[in-house]
Amino acid sequence: MDPQVCRIMTEEFMASPHNPSSIHSLGQEAQKILFQSRKVIADFFAVQPLEIRFTSSGTEAMNLLIRGVFDNPKAHIVGSKIDHPCIYHTLLALQKGGAKITFIGLPTATNVKKALRSDTRLIALSAVNGETGYKIDIAEVATIAALSHIPLIIDGVALLGKEPITIPEGVSGMGFSAHKFHGPQGVGFAFVRSGVVLSPIIYGGGQEYALRSGTENLPGIIGLAKAISLLDDTVYGKIKMLRNLFEMKLKQLLPDIQVNNLGERVSNISNIYFPKVDKHSLVISLDVKNLIASTTSACSSTSLEPSRVLMAMGFSKQRARCSARFSFSRMNTQEEICDGVEVIAQCVRKLRN
Repeated sequence: MDPQVCRIMTEEFMASPHNPSSIHSLGQEAQKILFQSRKVIADFFAVQPLEIRFTSSGTEAMNLLIRGVFDNPKAHIVGSKIDHPCIYHTLLALQKGGAKITFIGLPTATNVKKALRSDTRLIALSAVNGETGYKIDIAEVATIAALSHIPLIIDGVALLGKEPITIPEGVSGMGFSAHKFHGPQGVGFAFVRSGVVLSPIIYGGGQEYALRSGTENLPGIIGLAKAISLLDDTVYGKIKMLRNLFEMKLKQLLPDIQVNNLGERVSNISNIYFPKVDKHSLVISLDVKNLIASTTSACSSTSLEPSRVLMAMGFSKQRARCSARFSFSRMNTQEEICDGVEVIAQCVRKLRN
């Protein structure tokens, strides 16, 4: 977390009990804090405060949006084979309930348009694949959705904080998570466009405008809003420069490696194929050296299976078994990059021997 986020959250943790649902003075104070936080986020996206709904995570936000907007359990949905599990597994669950799902390969605007049917009632996609960094053209897909009068739900978790972001008119909802842009874990939010009707998936006291019952995580929301306010478009070029420097220096030391990429990438992700090196052995070896990498997205990293995403993108099972993911942030330095590639090269050579 950003130190400024830590400080403001600590102040809230030490304050008097703040429950926005209470009618006493502390509750009224909490309501003001909640609204101010909602407004900070809404202003960032140039939307209305009422279009921001707080959740416990990006995963919950996407479940709320997908399940909430899909009002015909037997209708058709367009998704992608490379979507984050919060979409992919939610669609598989809906499929078990009778929904008809088309999982396209690369989620290009052309492939989305081809997949539409007369009974399509939802398009759900990840703006960025968190494993490879592959980006979709949100504006193009949003135009198709708008012209077809089909709700479009976008997972924006891996995009926010990595590149400038706007929400096109054709997007009905987007989900986000604070921990992806130096905020706290355990809090996220959904953008729900005005006029989009959702059914809640959590029932109770009717918090978050009756869409997400449960007492709001006020310290987390305060931290989320602070993290949003600290986002600066000028640092994204630095993150991309660090990633490119990493790949360039690593190729100099290990000429046979390859970047797993099939299009435009977000600034902070590098997915590398290391021939003849098991990805799990590599990640464990790096961990011993205090260098943190992963095999897939964190939500799927405990699986020993080859990456579903890489195979869906057309890479072989063997290549998927030998690929590791590295990511960068505005807090990284060039010195860390230079030290890191040396450690990776040493571990790879040792494993090959």
